[in-house]
Amino acid sequence: MVTPDGALPGAVRVREVGPRDGFQNEPEVIPTAEKVRLVDLLAQTGLRRIEVTSFVRPDVIPQLSDAADVLAQVDVPADVAMSVLIPNAKGLDTALALLDARGGERRAFDEVNVFLSASESHNQANVNRSVEESLSGLEGVLPRAREAGLRCEGVISVSFGCPYEGRVEPARVLQIAERLMAAGAQEIGFGDTTGMANPLQVRSFFTAARERLGDGVELTAHFHNTRGQGLANVLAALEAGCDSFESSFGELGGCPVPAGATGNIATEDLISMLHEMGIETGVDLERLLAAARAARDVLGRPLGSHTLIAGPVDWRP
Repeated sequence: MVTPDGALPGAVRVREVGPRDGFQNEPEVIPTAEKVRLVDLLAQTGLRRIEVTSFVRPDVIPQLSDAADVLAQVDVPADVAMSVLIPNAKGLDTALALLDARGGERRAFDEVNVFLSASESHNQANVNRSVEESLSGLEGVLPRAREAGLRCEGVISVSFGCPYEGRVEPARVLQIAERLMAAGAQEIGFGDTTGMANPLQVRSFFTAARERLGDGVELTAHFHNTRGQGLANVLAALEAGCDSFESSFGELGGCPVPAGATGNIATEDLISMLHEMGIETGVDLERLLAAARAARDVLGRPLGSHTLIAGPVDWRP
């Protein structure tokens, strides 16, 4: 919702994407039990949406080949929505076959995210398809997911710039968004997946996106910190009325293509900044930091999160 006179939203929604976007970019395969433990820790922080895994080909992304086991074992409160990334119709078939496998009232997941790139070159490098081929496929996936009672997000990668083609025209991105909406997407995520956006560009884009797409769809910002502008871009999006963000604990993740595209903005950095600005998130920062420390210990290396290193701001004298 656009805020009056540039006022910032009083509260925002944050989806944690580290267990999918983060883990898939690690060079080693994290043991299933550790993935489950980390997801369970995240689910106790006050986060209400967590992207848990993806139904992609295990030979392409072996790091997420245990998707079914993770979904079966996590112990997530009923008020925390679990989402999965779906690449195509075959991935949806696999996911739907597991949807009610847990038994009882809790389904294996609640939301699906589908994705494509805004540029031809990045889409070819990422999924070996043209943008039109990806869109046509997703236009078959989204209605089926909606029929299964699942909430759907369409994610558009390189929405602000492509490392192969340079500037991506906003009109092109919004045309893709309109087709995803028409197919059933209730949320559109605009991804700066190689960290090329700047704050002026972001503010202008989200203002135009809301005007063109209307209030009937949730608009979500997904920033990477490749060039250190991630949180500055968050502020610009807030100023344009955006109140939904995706981030990854520990600043895990990144884009598989091209080389050098580093991680997402860290969820704990995002939450720390929002809280300091008086914006509600419902997230317990100390518990979130504990989850990031646990991820650091599992991976056995320092992580890029600033708040994890420096700690939260303490205003006591």
